[in-house]
Amino acid sequence: MSLYFMALVLFCIGVYGLVVKKNLIKKIIGLVIIENAVNLFLILTGFRTGGEAPILERGMEAVPEHFVDPLPQAMILTSIVIGLGVIALLVAISVRIYEKYGTFDVTKITELKG
Repeated sequence: MSLYFMALVLFCIGVYGLVVKKNLIKKIIGLVIIENAVNLFLILTGFRTGGEAPILERGMEAVPEHFVDPLPQAMILTSIVIGLGVIALLVAISVRIYEKYGTFDVTKITELKG
């Protein structure tokens, strides 16, 4: 249960960074923390204490009682790849914004029109 709480704490830290901070780079870091917290939570949903991989072979004497769910693991691999693409796009957009306006500060960027 404490691991679920830690995922919630990570999520809250990411939301804080995304909402409160004015720097674009800090907002991107907050988004990365949120993504990792959600990935951690989804991995924890598939975890079973004492669980084994769901691989059955011929001639097995006993079938294990608890299996680890492999579906969240596959979903997280996809989520990591998609998240990496999104973060790369955000960093590229941030670099272009810095080249145009000369700052990462969101309040100064919104003041400039044109």
